[in-house]
Amino acid sequence: MTTDVNENLLAWLKDAHAMEQQAEQMLKAQANRIDHYPELKARLESHLQETLGQQQQVEACIKRLNGSASLLKDMTARMTAFAQAAGGMTQHDEVVKGAIAGYVFENLEIACYTSLIAAAREAGDSETERICSAILEQEKAMSSWMLNHLPTVTRDFLVRSATPGQAAKV
Repeated sequence: MTTDVNENLLAWLKDAHAMEQQAEQMLKAQANRIDHYPELKARLESHLQETLGQQQQVEACIKRLNGSASLLKDMTARMTAFAQAAGGMTQHDEVVKGAIAGYVFENLEIACYTSLIAAAREAGDSETERICSAILEQEKAMSSWMLNHLPTVTRDFLVRSATPGQAAKV
């Protein structure tokens, strides 16, 4: 069975939509739990707003290709994000592990949007290519921010955890 370029593009856009649903849940969970790392919290909340916009943009691409978002994939992504958040809550170093996981997830998104751009270009879908390129830049910016701030988050955690009476976890 042969799958044409547009079918693959549509399937991958549905995957990207589910990925953004997962990102939304992860960002909300992290931002809601962080109390002692205001710069990290603010950046997560800012990227959450970008993520909500990305969901709408990807969904518009899906609809333009006469598709609809996959409810099963979206629900699975949300459940996965919930499980990840719940698992992280039990870790004494949750803020550091969450920041590392966030950086890794941003790089997954970068890879996915890079592939989507190539597929959209191959399909001759300049609107999807434009949208995915814009989203890619947002993901690259968040990835760079996370990488640049990991040392600070780590240092702040270590200082807080070594100081009696200071909460360090989140």
